[in-house]
Amino acid sequence: MKKKLKNIIKKAIHSLGFDLYKLSTNSNSSLQLLKGLENFGVNLVLDVGANTGQFAQELRSIGYGGRILSFEPLPDAYKKLIVNSSKDSLWDIHTRAAVGDFNGEIEINVAGNSVSSSVLPMLDTHSNIAKNSAYVGKFLVPIIHLDSLDKNLYQKKKYFIKIDTQGFEWKVLDGAQEILSNAHGVLCELSLTPLYEGQHLWLDIIDRLKASGFKLWSIQTGFTDPKNGRTLQMDAIFYRDNLPKDLNSINKKD
Repeated sequence: MKKKLKNIIKKAIHSLGFDLYKLSTNSNSSLQLLKGLENFGVNLVLDVGANTGQFAQELRSIGYGGRILSFEPLPDAYKKLIVNSSKDSLWDIHTRAAVGDFNGEIEINVAGNSVSSSVLPMLDTHSNIAKNSAYVGKFLVPIIHLDSLDKNLYQKKKYFIKIDTQGFEWKVLDGAQEILSNAHGVLCELSLTPLYEGQHLWLDIIDRLKASGFKLWSIQTGFTDPKNGRTLQMDAIFYRDNLPKDLNSINKKD
């Protein structure tokens, strides 16, 4: 009887275009990320490219209980980010700014869907697939680089850096060489084909992080062309191949 009822429910859900499954690291990308964070004892996530806080909220919903520090440059998204984080005492929001390789100001292109906004010009490959991603305006925003952060924000922490900057990831890494050297892990959005003008593609970033001492831990599917099923962007998770001595000492103390 239970099996029959389960099949009826599954068919009803499938007819709506959804699926029903038990949460596992094989079926849920957020749970997979959480298991890695727990395995490496991460207690601080630097959320670069936070938008309204979707990534941080997903981390919380899946059970991550450590600190989060979010960065977002767009005024409207930033306002919503402040509201969404207001009841979470372990979720901090940095002063509104883009993240790149210098401190100053930079012009950012605002996408109709907000999440596809980028410092870089968008290519037709992207906008033709996601019609609501086309740019609708520009803003001059503050920009910082991660190496200029107050070290008290992350020193003596087991921190993980998430980078979702729509093609601008290379510049974020350029400005994070010192902080990256002691990071436990990185999540970086990778493009398999050019979506933004001047961006570095997936293999360049994988090779760069490998040279910085990170091992590719897992790959998660992201932006896919609904017409042909081609993966255009994915999220890659990296962790330290060998933790430096100072990080190992932190682990022993904690």
